[in-house]
Amino acid sequence: MGKNYIDIEDDRGETLRYRKHANGRGLIAHGAKVHPSAIVEAGAYVEPGVQIAAGAHVARGAWVETDAFIGPDVEISAHVHVGPGAKIGAGAKIGVRTIVGAHAQVAMGSLIGDDESIDEGERVATDRRGLRLAA
Repeated sequence: MGKNYIDIEDDRGETLRYRKHANGRGLIAHGAKVHPSAIVEAGAYVEPGVQIAAGAHVARGAWVETDAFIGPDVEISAHVHVGPGAKIGAGAKIGVRTIVGAHAQVAMGSLIGDDESIDEGERVATDRRGLRLAA
């Protein structure tokens, strides 16, 4: 039986230990909290301090940086980058290759399309078709 963790050296030369999530085999850093019912696919990285709620799905190639919050039933598509301290509200869907900036907030139930960028600190809310609502 293979080991259930991997050590990776960061930019500062420090070694971070990631465990493989039981539900999808994505890499979860020590200090992150991922609900057992959430799916984190292989090839996804979840950094320390992240919280991922029940029913969330983080696809392959996604990177969720430190202290981000992913709400219940959120769908994070492949190759998405969620910046540090960002918050994604319950039931939101984030499209492929989208970048969510540091400390940005995506409202509950929002639909963010593919290849979009949400700026640092920006607050975004959309209707069910993905059209942005006025703040």
